[in-house]
Amino acid sequence: MTVKEIIIAVIGTRKPSPEEGQLAQEVGRELAKNGIALICGGLGGVMAEACRGACAEGGLTIGVIPGDDRKSANPHVRIPIVTGIGYARNVIIIRSAQAVIAVGGGYGTLTEIGYALDAGIPVIGLKTWKISRNNQVDKSIIRADNAKQAVSKALKLIKRK
Repeated sequence: MTVKEIIIAVIGTRKPSPEEGQLAQEVGRELAKNGIALICGGLGGVMAEACRGACAEGGLTIGVIPGDDRKSANPHVRIPIVTGIGYARNVIIIRSAQAVIAVGGGYGTLTEIGYALDAGIPVIGLKTWKISRNNQVDKSIIRADNAKQAVSKALKLIKRK
């Protein structure tokens, strides 16, 4: 697999804190610098900030839009995919990626993390959910301290498969 064939999903909250917004932008930049396509939900918040960062570095951004209007995509989405299926589009985002980077996030992000983990797709977390099972910490979400580390970890996990 060449780097050009890699697609990584960036997921996260629609209402990021300034720190989360900056992290998302940095993730987008790192993905683009590495020639990796970014796929996301195509709307605002973390999605828009990640796309903004990727576009600043000439990267490819794909937005899987929940509604029927391609114009609802954030201005940094180069390829909008219009679904008309609402949040069911989250499965498409996750299944189209070889890895997922979660930045912050609400319950929608948590569902995407669940879809990824269930499908065996690695999830790298930046300021996102921690999960437990049977009162034991579940370490399925791989922690990263910064955008560069998140992208590096995602690439290493993809190349192992």
